[in-house]
Amino acid sequence: MNVSRREAIAALLATAAAQTLVPGRVLGADPSPHLAEYWESVGDGAVKCLLCPRGCLTKPGERGLCRVRENRGGQYYSLVYGRPVALHVDPIEKKPLFHYRPGCQAYSLATAGCNLQCRFCQNWEISQSNPEDLRSTGLLPEQAVTEAKSAGARAIAFTYNEPTVFYEFARDTAKATAGSDIGAVMISNGFIREKPLKGLIPHLAAYKIDFKSFAEGFYSDVCSAHLRPVLDTMQRIHDAGLWLEVVMLVIPTLNDDPKMLEVMSRWIFQKLGPDVPVHYTRFHPMYKIQNLPPTPVKTLEQARTIAMNAGVRYAYAGNVPGHPGENTYCPSCRALLIERSGFTISSNVIAAGKCPKCGQAIAGVWS
Repeated sequence: MNVSRREAIAALLATAAAQTLVPGRVLGADPSPHLAEYWESVGDGAVKCLLCPRGCLTKPGERGLCRVRENRGGQYYSLVYGRPVALHVDPIEKKPLFHYRPGCQAYSLATAGCNLQCRFCQNWEISQSNPEDLRSTGLLPEQAVTEAKSAGARAIAFTYNEPTVFYEFARDTAKATAGSDIGAVMISNGFIREKPLKGLIPHLAAYKIDFKSFAEGFYSDVCSAHLRPVLDTMQRIHDAGLWLEVVMLVIPTLNDDPKMLEVMSRWIFQKLGPDVPVHYTRFHPMYKIQNLPPTPVKTLEQARTIAMNAGVRYAYAGNVPGHPGENTYCPSCRALLIERSGFTISSNVIAAGKCPKCGQAIAGVWS
């Protein structure tokens, strides 16, 4: 996540308004409801959502905190199925996913809504909006795959807002990629319950977690969420064998404590293994946190060093174009394998998933 991401959102919405991708834009209309999954009736017409750990309780006419799931007459509905508010084709490195088909293009889509309320959200214009407040696109899962193919994309990315809140649309779109050369990738905060996660994983090619902090206090005070469910999600993804990358936006004074980063790095090494890429990205003042400066580059360098010292083989410094911490190196001989500047790859010498110099296998999805 970075400043250019916010700028991109404006471009995405402008693209939708120009109707250059898929017809059927609707602005301000009552969203067409789609019966949601993972909820239960609790009496008197109320329902409890079982999609994310928040477990929202809603009476008829009420919505969950995510703004996009609504109780209508004792039935729970998604208001954003097939209604993306942002569509764009961009590099997979922008997600960032560095070890999944580097250099490929990703057909990226988002709806309104989020199940967190991060005070530093880079995409708050859509994540903290109601679906009827934004221009949307009528787009079915099969159409999304067709559009991705036409654009030459090799991935469909559920991104920009939290895809858990449009679970049914994301899952069905991921299922529609079966038999194609397109992989579905989830760009998520990881705040999802075990059962829906297990229903989603078989249809995905990769999962990237925007990890907020290794401190419960940060999750509760800054994001209105909790740490433990996110740790559980990461471990479940890893245990399922799905490709996983972890990204943390490092915010000065809030989640940059070296001791916390050491504990976090040890947990990642012990629970997720040495081959899970970890990205430490630079914060820029945004949304409700305008009083802090951009993250010093030396803080990112320190975080990266801490991770590597803990045994993490692929640690990155992000949002600092041209910094060597953006590159991929062989964990054995330290040869430069993938050279990056921002979202651009200038060279990639990985051959058949291995370092050409020493033959070391490089973890990732390279085909």
